[in-house]
Amino acid sequence: MGISRDSRHKHYKTGGRSNVSIKKRKYEMGRPATLCKMGAKRVRTVRCRGGNKKYRALRLDTGNYAWGSENVTKKVRILDVVYNASSNELVRTKTLLKNTIIQIDAQPFKQWYQKKFGQDLGKKKKGEKKEEKKEEVAEEKLSRHVIFKQKARAARQKLDPALEEQFQSGRLLACIASRPGQCGRCDGYILEGEELTFYKRKLEKKKKDELGSVVDVGLKQKSE
Repeated sequence: MGISRDSRHKHYKTGGRSNVSIKKRKYEMGRPATLCKMGAKRVRTVRCRGGNKKYRALRLDTGNYAWGSENVTKKVRILDVVYNASSNELVRTKTLLKNTIIQIDAQPFKQWYQKKFGQDLGKKKKGEKKEEKKEEVAEEKLSRHVIFKQKARAARQKLDPALEEQFQSGRLLACIASRPGQCGRCDGYILEGEELTFYKRKLEKKKKDELGSVVDVGLKQKSE
């Protein structure tokens, strides 16, 4: 039996079965899930009803990600899958699906921010003095007009502390907005504000649960 998307085979809410008077139809056909994984780009074309095409992404490692508050989009590397509301199995197998929370490379956005505001987001407080000297050397190459323009922009700029903390680690939390199995792309947006807080809380809870289960297993082994 193939995968069918009809509802004739379903039971009524009361538990009864409907009389099936017609066979399966081509327009009710379904296909197996793609379950796109992380890896070197591998996309297949599927011919659909009406001569239309779908693009099945089997492996992807890059995508276009938008930084909404700054109105900028960059092509970045996908580094890891960290959370999926459906199942932890999808996180373990690093499956890329719509609305999956992933970690992306922060470098393209760092470079853009440096160019626009003249500020290095990856700068850590311990090594400030050394990096200040490097900045001075870099600033000498810029014209006064550009330097003043950057300072004017930086004066009006407010960056979320939670986001700034992520920039220091070099990894940003992002959400996949496209459907890799349908359009062959893995695009999305960087998490910010309340959404970022929500998913950070989820990830912390997940870590605690994992630690708790490891401790429980250890105690059981000792008692045995």
